[in-house]
Amino acid sequence: MKHSLKITIILLLMFLVTQFIGLYVVNYYLDESHVLPFGMELPEEAPIECPMNSFIDFIKCTEYLYSLVVAFIIAVTLLFLFTKFELSFVLKLWFFVVVIIALGISFNSLILFKYSLLISLLLALPLSYIKIYKKEFLIHNFTELFIYPGIAAVFVQILNMWTIIILLILISIYDMWAVWHSGIMQKMAKYQIDKLNIFSGFFVPYLSKNMRQKIKKMKMTLKKSELKKKRIKINVAILGGGDIIFPIITAGVMLKTYNSFYPCLFVIAGATLGLSYLFFFAKKKKFYPAMPFITAGIFIGMTLSYFLL
Repeated sequence: MKHSLKITIILLLMFLVTQFIGLYVVNYYLDESHVLPFGMELPEEAPIECPMNSFIDFIKCTEYLYSLVVAFIIAVTLLFLFTKFELSFVLKLWFFVVVIIALGISFNSLILFKYSLLISLLLALPLSYIKIYKKEFLIHNFTELFIYPGIAAVFVQILNMWTIIILLILISIYDMWAVWHSGIMQKMAKYQIDKLNIFSGFFVPYLSKNMRQKIKKMKMTLKKSELKKKRIKINVAILGGGDIIFPIITAGVMLKTYNSFYPCLFVIAGATLGLSYLFFFAKKKKFYPAMPFITAGIFIGMTLSYFLL
């Protein structure tokens, strides 16, 4: 097991809670009476029904996928360049704007009375500032619960079953390459944590059993002033934002396609089981791409929902 049982359960619970928040937010904006704020509403949604009678039909059905892939490549390239040249000001501003928009979208779906968007912004601004410019891991993890549902609500509008299946396969392949081959994921995560004091995903610092025992002994033998000077090694359990958002998007697409929550529950259960398998069988001090395991779980969930519902 990569982390202790307690930390593993905490990560899985945060993941699961975010999935259900995401399902609520996505469902709210799938209602025609609720429009995405900040001009995020698209003029035309991707087709839900996709008959594959010809290659032309396939192109039409997946028209938004190509734009998403290009946008993803551009975003990753920019993120890599900003990291390489240590443009921390630009990166923090980028994250700050994205977080405000995402939180605003999620909070707007939760505040069901007049001036909901204004109130959402008033809540999102200070939380975003603390998250990006102040190091406070409780606020960081709290906001993560609502950031990915807000982003997912936008992408669900333009995706359908074929595009999300292809997207999951592509992102899983990229994740394996980025972690096991190029190491770019580790480099960007390390830069975000060490230099920017932020991270896109859940971030849970904790002390190992040996370190806790060591601190206990030091408290008995050292003065408080001496103890403060000692360096204490803190372990960190992380789960990337991409690993959190893609199951939400998939569940949202299933909701849009079948107009039922039951297929979504299969997707969420499959994703959670896939992530659980990784957490429980991963080895300490080794990096693993989470998306292949999550995607496998999602596909199992989708398959079961197709045959059982």
